[in-house]
Amino acid sequence: MKLFLKTKDFSVSKEGFELLFDTELEMLVTHPQPENLASYYESETYISHTDSKASLTDRLYQLVKRYSIKKKIQLVENQIVKSKKLLDFGAGTGDFLAQSKAKGFKVNGVEPNDKARTHAAKKGIPLFKDATEIQNETFDVITLWHVLEHLPNLDEQLEQFNTLLDANGTLIVAVPNYKSYDAKHYGSHWAAYDVPRHLWHFSKTSIIRLFDKHRMEVVSIKPMIFDAFYVSLLSEKYKGNKMYLINAFFVGLWSNLRAYFSKEFSSLIYIIKKKN
Repeated sequence: MKLFLKTKDFSVSKEGFELLFDTELEMLVTHPQPENLASYYESETYISHTDSKASLTDRLYQLVKRYSIKKKIQLVENQIVKSKKLLDFGAGTGDFLAQSKAKGFKVNGVEPNDKARTHAAKKGIPLFKDATEIQNETFDVITLWHVLEHLPNLDEQLEQFNTLLDANGTLIVAVPNYKSYDAKHYGSHWAAYDVPRHLWHFSKTSIIRLFDKHRMEVVSIKPMIFDAFYVSLLSEKYKGNKMYLINAFFVGLWSNLRAYFSKEFSSLIYIIKKKN
């Protein structure tokens, strides 16, 4: 694999990392991948493991999260669902599952972070720490909202999804897209690289090839419009720009306008089915 980009962990450790290009899958790989990954999540600034509203960025995140959850549930409801059994990987503090439960879904979730699981439990959503705790069950819908990029042992994880997914079930995977305009614009400061927590960085081609290896196929791809704005906001802050709100708005807007034609949005949602 050849060097694609050098970047660093802007939010926690400030350590430098490389992104290597995997030519077979058209995927970027974080190098090195630390053995003690859990320590890179131990920060009050890692918002998906908290319900923080302390800063303006936190409040914007929570506002967008509430809207996004409604859209996610609509997307799940549009799938062919037999028994409404839903499994969410990387469930965070449980908000998506709590609202899905209120809509009549039978919900389960996996979240390795102790702090996030505690928040979820307070909302009446107990979570598994590891998917190996799930025995003799399959699910109509399995969701990974910005989770796949975090998972070590990627091939093992995809085989696990295949086992847990019902024969006619749907796997929904949302990940950042390193071929988006905002990724190219911010380069090493692009917040969605988020090394080393993000171990893998995907394009449309890499997702299609990766799941094809595991007897699954992408049947539809949908954009996540708000991600361009939020990622641009964080990227501007990483650059130390005091005008981060204004700049982020225009970069996010331009990224979405370009993506309207190129289809290379900042983040993409993949609807995936088992091959017949």
